[in-house]
Amino acid sequence: MKVADHAQRADIFNQDEKRVDWHDETLWWIRQKRDKIAHQIPQWEELREAASSIKAHTLSNLHNYLIEFEKHAEQNGIKIHWAADAKEHNQIVHQLLQKNNINQLVKSKSMLTEECHLNEYLQEQGIDVIDSDLGERIVQLAKEPPSHIVLPCIHKTKEEIGELFHEHLGTPKGNSDPQLLTEAARIHLRDTFLTRKAALTGVNFAIAETGEIVICTNEGNADMGAHLADIHIASMGIEKIIPKREHLAVFLRLLARSATGQPITTYSSHFSKPRAGTEIHIILVDNGRTRQLGREDFRSSLKCIRCGACMNTCPVYRRSGGHSYHNAVAGPIGSILAPNLDMKDFADLPFASTLCGSCTNVCPVKIDIHEQLYKWRQVLVKEGHVDPKKAIAMQVMAKTLASPTLYHLAGKAARITLKYAPFVVNNKFNAWYLQREMPEVPKSSFGEWYQQNRKDS
Repeated sequence: MKVADHAQRADIFNQDEKRVDWHDETLWWIRQKRDKIAHQIPQWEELREAASSIKAHTLSNLHNYLIEFEKHAEQNGIKIHWAADAKEHNQIVHQLLQKNNINQLVKSKSMLTEECHLNEYLQEQGIDVIDSDLGERIVQLAKEPPSHIVLPCIHKTKEEIGELFHEHLGTPKGNSDPQLLTEAARIHLRDTFLTRKAALTGVNFAIAETGEIVICTNEGNADMGAHLADIHIASMGIEKIIPKREHLAVFLRLLARSATGQPITTYSSHFSKPRAGTEIHIILVDNGRTRQLGREDFRSSLKCIRCGACMNTCPVYRRSGGHSYHNAVAGPIGSILAPNLDMKDFADLPFASTLCGSCTNVCPVKIDIHEQLYKWRQVLVKEGHVDPKKAIAMQVMAKTLASPTLYHLAGKAARITLKYAPFVVNNKFNAWYLQREMPEVPKSSFGEWYQQNRKDS
């Protein structure tokens, strides 16, 4: 059965106009915070350029840096595992838990585990998983995936969260006070941290030079889980490598400012070696990344540091919601990464964009996001992964735009149709006009106007 595409899912989200409005306004407010704090740093563009160059260099030498990282991490007493895909990653996590007779896991935010559907896999194996990031815990209780990589429950109102907490955590019915709900979550998670013997985290940066990993959070939940557990499992995409510790300063100055408009994340925690009596396991995951690395037009998408800035600025994401992208990573960057995993299933996503370029403008590592979306469209059309009607329409449009004669004839025909038979285009079968007013019919084309005024002058 075919998964509903972006447009169909966006229609569902748009049925609640008030939700769409505050979703749009809240994310734009965060974008404005990003702009304000970025403009306070005179060398902001130099930082972006430096980060982009470091990432480009690393991707060009990724095999060497991965080997260097493995060597230094193992020297520090960390155990390294390699996973070719999501299935292997999930099996490794399960095997580590089985080996230590553990059937409960506390997990901090990790978009890689969302990509691998780890929670569902472990639950099928009888493992109890609790997400300790507040936003992630909220969507977990709601049995939903996160809709944003930094703000997982941005699509939820505080009233809806209040009802969830009343049902699952026993808070007073009808109470949606954020302070009360946060305190209830803190009490609920405290027991989880104290009793779970295994903790899983993501990885923001891995330093090849030292073999350490860096995890950035605002809630400290990753630290609580990792420091109180006997076993710390870190799930890491192979693109998270940076060469040297000194490079970290560049990315830490960019990450939080781009994500939420704050100077730095509250916690930037370094893990370099296990404490006595504990273990650290790092799972290095490919899952299509080397394939993306081999695509010249799309390899720079692997520079992404998961700040979410492209989502906060995207006019389509803000008005369609993260779940409309039916992928772990939503928004513009997700629309580039997803087709690499499965062209057929995610063929709709590169078309869920205006190509306005705002995503590229705010990207802290200068990924040419809107250009890659355009290139993906070309690839998908050539590979036959778009609606046949759309493919035919695009072919007709291409021929029309390539021929001055056809272009002028088409323009004249469109003006006549809009003037004398508007119902041909303004009907329920044409999605473009469903939420738009008919434009005023121009009296002439620009070409005709130009020719006339040129003669007059």
